[in-house]
Amino acid sequence: MLALKDTVGSGRLDSRWLALSALRIRYQLLAGLLMASVLPAVLRGHGDLMGYWDSTSGRSTVLGTAMAVTLGIAFLRQLTRFPGVNDTYYVLPSFGLAYGTMMLTFFLFRLDYSRFQFVVSFAIALGLFFVLYLVARRFEVYRFAVLPGVDLRGQSRTRNVEWIRLDQPSLPTAAIYGVIADLRRDLPEDWDRFITDCALKGVPVFHVKQAMESLTGRVEIEHLSENTLGSLLPNRAYLRIKELADWFGALVAIFLLGPFLLAIAVAIRLDSKGPALFRQTRIGYRGKPFTVYKLRTMTVDASERAGREAAITRDRDPRVTRIGRLLRRTRIDELPQIINILRGEMSWIGPRPEVRILSEWFEAALPFYPYRYIVRPGITGWAQINQGHVGTEHEVLEKLHYDFFYIKNYSLWLDILISIRTVGTVLSGFGAR
Repeated sequence: MLALKDTVGSGRLDSRWLALSALRIRYQLLAGLLMASVLPAVLRGHGDLMGYWDSTSGRSTVLGTAMAVTLGIAFLRQLTRFPGVNDTYYVLPSFGLAYGTMMLTFFLFRLDYSRFQFVVSFAIALGLFFVLYLVARRFEVYRFAVLPGVDLRGQSRTRNVEWIRLDQPSLPTAAIYGVIADLRRDLPEDWDRFITDCALKGVPVFHVKQAMESLTGRVEIEHLSENTLGSLLPNRAYLRIKELADWFGALVAIFLLGPFLLAIAVAIRLDSKGPALFRQTRIGYRGKPFTVYKLRTMTVDASERAGREAAITRDRDPRVTRIGRLLRRTRIDELPQIINILRGEMSWIGPRPEVRILSEWFEAALPFYPYRYIVRPGITGWAQINQGHVGTEHEVLEKLHYDFFYIKNYSLWLDILISIRTVGTVLSGFGAR
């Protein structure tokens, strides 16, 4: 999301401003270190903090928990900077990863530490930041001042956002997070001067396209100028690192999940006639066709039927078998694509690969559709956790907006966020057909 900044304006401080101020990193670090690092040390030392600090395990444990709190805050802020994120969901993963990293470090380097203090520190950190984000979320409203002529297309998709339309070049009395302008338009001189004054006063000024992308998690497709095209190029170094991590993850998964997939395959054969494995040609990385593997969820005659309509799965599609509905709801039918990952054709996370006949249709109907081939397709992705399954041209265009946002923000943190939210998607059955 747009980075949390000091609200500006001449309005009086209110409860909303005070609650959101608690999310500033300086306050988070101060509260976290005092409550989750110093307080457990006082408890462990029975009130004698300095005496406990002088002990070998005491000093190392205090420093270790302080580092864990700092890492936890850093991880949490990275995961919650993307749109559509419920901050409280990521407190446990963020601090679990941070404290787990520190415990592993202590174990590998054989450092003395207090298990009691680490456990108490972890529990306090979870409780503190869960309450902190829960309270802040209740009052969270992003208030922006909007210049005349700004097209707020997609504003209906934003949540907890208040738009204040300006009719004169002066800041509103209400506290705001920033000013939104269309910086590609030729503005009157007084409005140009107003934007300059805002920048000099430290008031953030956002281009409308940048603001809407950050608030909705979608990249609107209008045209791809050289500048836009360059901004959508994914990080090449991370592409290579992710490819290697995908391969090792798939290698481990194929051994762990092999017996489970064999049992599911037997159940599929008993449920309906036909092979357990379904093969289909799809378009993948750099526009190259490849054979994707899935557990069969439809009757044989339906899965072999050709044509564009047959390639689209509708709600409550009668072609789906009994066990197929369960497999689709839990996404277990996608697991054989581990083979595709081992072959370098897919990734764990990325835009979903489309059937060739649908890809040809979408390429003819939608501008810039092939640009999604710039990264490897994935078993799960940003569009899947935000939108679910699609079946119409309009829904595909929506998915393309999400895919472009993923490519533009291609990073480890976004992949971690998608991984965590995929678990919730699987448990809820969101978007399954």
